[in-house]
Formats: sequence, C-alpha cells, structure tokens
Amino acid sequence: MKQMKSLKRAAQKGFTLIELMIVVAIIGILAAVALPAYQDYTVRAKITEGLSLASALKADMSSMYASDGMAGVAAYATQVAAAPPESKYVEEIRIDGTTGVITIEYREENIGTIADARTIVLTPYLNAAGTITRLSAAAAGATGSVDWACASDANSSATTRDLLNPVAGTLPARFAPNECK
Repeated sequence: MKQMKSLKRAAQKGFTLIELMIVVAIIGILAAVALPAYQDYTVRAKITEGLSLASALKADMSSMYASDGMAGVAAYATQVAAAPPESKYVEEIRIDGTTGVITIEYREENIGTIADARTIVLTPYLNAAGTITRLSAAAAGATGSVDWACASDANSSATTRDLLNPVAGTLPARFAPNECK
C-alpha cells in the first residue's frame, strides 16, 4: 500500500502531454501574431528616416517661399535636384519647383516588402490667417505659415487637419507613420 502511494505521487509530478501541447499552441499563436507586427514596425522605423531628411528641406523651402515666393521655391528645387539627399533607406528626395511638393522615394532593397509602392509625398499649404490654400495656388505676395500634408496611399491625417487633396504617395498606409496615414 505504501508503495502504491509513492507511485501515485511520482505519476502526478510534471506536466501532462495535453498541457504541454496547449502551451506550445499558445506560443505558436503569439508568434504568428507578433512576427508580422514586428516586421511592419521595422519597415516603419526605416521609413521615418526619409521624413527626417525631408524636415530640413521643408524648413529651407518655407524660408525660400517667405523671402522670394514661388520663384524662391523653384530656385531651391533646382539646387536640391543638383545634389538630392539620399541615405541607406532613401533613394532620392525630389522637389517639384512649380508646386513645392516633396517626394521621398525609398530603396526597396534595403527596406523590403514595399515593392514598387515606395513613395511618401509632402504637399505644402499656405495658412494665411486661417485661410488654407496650396502653396502653388496662393496669391502672389501672400504671407503666412507653411503647413505640410504628408500622404502615403492614404491621407486621412492631412484631411483632418483641413489640408485637403494632398498629392498621394504610393507607400501602403500600414507602413507609414501616423502623420502620413
């Protein structure tokens, strides 16, 4: 009898096969959810580098508009075209001299999963005492702050800020920072 009690206790130690299978299934489900989310996160982190490079261009172009209007924007676009910024993740940043629109094009080979959909577009708007118009459509000599609409293949963030109809990029919104969705 004493021997049976000790065998029964020995049999109760450890995990059963079904308990181990449940743990493995839970870990598998968590990994299946976490891995795609992590991959999207790493792409978004690489995408922000282009916006960091463009921030200097936005400030310079705003200054050029304040001092010389659209002629200053065109001159600055020509200057940037001569030596466009680039980095490990950014293939090129272009400025349209007639509209002031900044296009950031990313390197597919270094970012991955974005295929040919690899641009984010920054569209400038002039905010003159609460009246918001595209920079290229502003009246000559109009002054005010320059606001920027960032757009991937979506533009809901810009629209909520009353920056209507920005030029759309091609990057899927799931990879874009919140400002560009």
